[in-house]
Amino acid sequence: MNKILVRIWATVRWIGRHAGLLIAVLVGIGIGYLVFSGPAPDSGGAPVSAAKSSEDQAEEPTTMWTCSMHPEVRLSRPGLCPKCRMKLIPARTTGGDKMSGLREFTISQEAKVLMDIETAVVERKFVTAEIRMVGKVDYDETRLAYITAWIPGRLDKLFVDYTGVEVNKGDHMVSLYSPELLSAQEELLQAHQALKDLEDSDIKIIRETAHATVEAARGKLRLWGLTSQQITQIEERGEVSDHMTIYAPVAGTVIHKNAQEGMYVNTGTRIYTLADLSKVWIKLDAYESDLMWLRPGQKVEFTTVSYPGEIFMGTISFIDPILNPLTRTVKIRVNVPNPQGKLKPQMFVKAIVRAQIAAGGRVMEPDLAGKWTCPMHPSIIEDSAGNCDICEMPLVPIETLGYVSVDPAEVDKPLVIPVSAAMVTGTRAIVYVELPEKDKPSYEGREIVLGPRAGNYYLVRGGLKAGERVVTKGNFKIDSALQIEAKPSMMTPEGGGAAGGHGGMKMKKPAKGDATAKPAMQLPAQFQQQLRTVLTAALNVNKAVKNEDLSEIRASFVGLGQAVQAVDINLLKGHPRMLWKEASMRLGNDAIEGQTVKTPSEFQRAADSLAENINYLRSKFGSALKGISRQTGTPTGDQVHE
Repeated sequence: MNKILVRIWATVRWIGRHAGLLIAVLVGIGIGYLVFSGPAPDSGGAPVSAAKSSEDQAEEPTTMWTCSMHPEVRLSRPGLCPKCRMKLIPARTTGGDKMSGLREFTISQEAKVLMDIETAVVERKFVTAEIRMVGKVDYDETRLAYITAWIPGRLDKLFVDYTGVEVNKGDHMVSLYSPELLSAQEELLQAHQALKDLEDSDIKIIRETAHATVEAARGKLRLWGLTSQQITQIEERGEVSDHMTIYAPVAGTVIHKNAQEGMYVNTGTRIYTLADLSKVWIKLDAYESDLMWLRPGQKVEFTTVSYPGEIFMGTISFIDPILNPLTRTVKIRVNVPNPQGKLKPQMFVKAIVRAQIAAGGRVMEPDLAGKWTCPMHPSIIEDSAGNCDICEMPLVPIETLGYVSVDPAEVDKPLVIPVSAAMVTGTRAIVYVELPEKDKPSYEGREIVLGPRAGNYYLVRGGLKAGERVVTKGNFKIDSALQIEAKPSMMTPEGGGAAGGHGGMKMKKPAKGDATAKPAMQLPAQFQQQLRTVLTAALNVNKAVKNEDLSEIRASFVGLGQAVQAVDINLLKGHPRMLWKEASMRLGNDAIEGQTVKTPSEFQRAADSLAENINYLRSKFGSALKGISRQTGTPTGDQVHE
């Protein structure tokens, strides 16, 4: 008995301490019941008069009904939720001037400040893509020289006996003993003596023969590597020498010593390797995604750890046609002058290329306007036509390397948006566009077709216009709010919530005559005719894809885009207008993407997206669109997808 009294007393004390909380909960429940079970907002609790004209009804906002557990459910009349059978409540009103699209989101000024939303203007301007790469300094292969044995013999003396020595042209390098050289010198001396003996001969042919013999002996020694000065010394001395000195043919640094003193060598044996380091190569690694911005002839800035703060300059001379399958990179070769010898082979470097981008993702280099270059040696840049100084090939205009070298007109500036504005979903993205004509801060989600990224900007292929403002900060918050309202967003493109609720309860089909049944949509006859054209264009795309004719596929997508643009959205009002706005956006993006397909996988992906969006069109317009298909024989979404 005492235990029961203690429990009762504890319960009474708990109720006393939490009486305020219980009262607040009960009041909240009562207010919610009054708000959500009462008359629709702005209706004053009275039914709409049936005497109003159809025009007046079109101007009146339409109250949509939704489920508190399944906000994706949107019905035009009250009733029960088709998923959980709960009573529907009024949702945000649509129609009139309050809502113009399925992806529209409106907030108060205070909420905008709290969400920290920032916007930027969509504009046409030249942008710069910065390509950062790393690599190493290497020898210039065109400036390597090899000192070899021109005759068989023995290396009796190596005057340069270690690598790294800098030599000048004409410096002595090797003393070579060769028995064959002795006999060749004897031939020269005998021919020279015979010429002296026959100088006074009256027979001209004999004198000419003696001269020819001397020249032949001299030529033999020259072919064996003796200089003209050495040959003259042999003739003046009148004695043979069993050793020959090999001189450096070019200036450079000894980077390899391939022989040792006392070695016997054959003709062609390599003794030294020389490198001219007054000019070097920089070999950089470029990723696949950066190759679109790289061209021969571009300027490259790079730095080294050895000289912090010092910027070196070079010119791209070669882009390797082979991709490294292990690193997924391509070698970029840069020609760099090195007059002071600061750059040492095998030094690490960090490089950057700044490519100015014009419309269509083309690379622009105003400094090369009107220039001429060599296709084999792009580092050769000339002001006029002619021949290459290195290979003597005819020079070609710089535009052949993929440049827009002259200043493009205003129309050639690319349409760009900041990177932070795009929520990328593949080749397409979702952006939120500010609606300036609204009384309150309003934003519209829009699917756009992106081009490549250039620095801090994305190039836009379609879906936006210059002058519009896109959200650059806070767009993910807006997207989350649209998800809560079960509207189309980046995470839920079709709108609606996750499948299932209340333990995965499946949606029940409404019975005939149920208040939740969706009424048939009435469409103007002219709009129906325009939809026929769109569906026919979609069928043409399907036929072209089956034929696998690339030019035909591109042309069919162009026709699709024209058909979508020809649809007059002003023929629709209210919810049908919003549905077509969404469908036309998707179909228009399909047309833009399909016009530039290049491979079978690309045009198949575009065709699959088109089929999905045609099915979306059918699902939203319901029986009205099915009627069009039956009357005209135009394709349904399933036919497009076949």
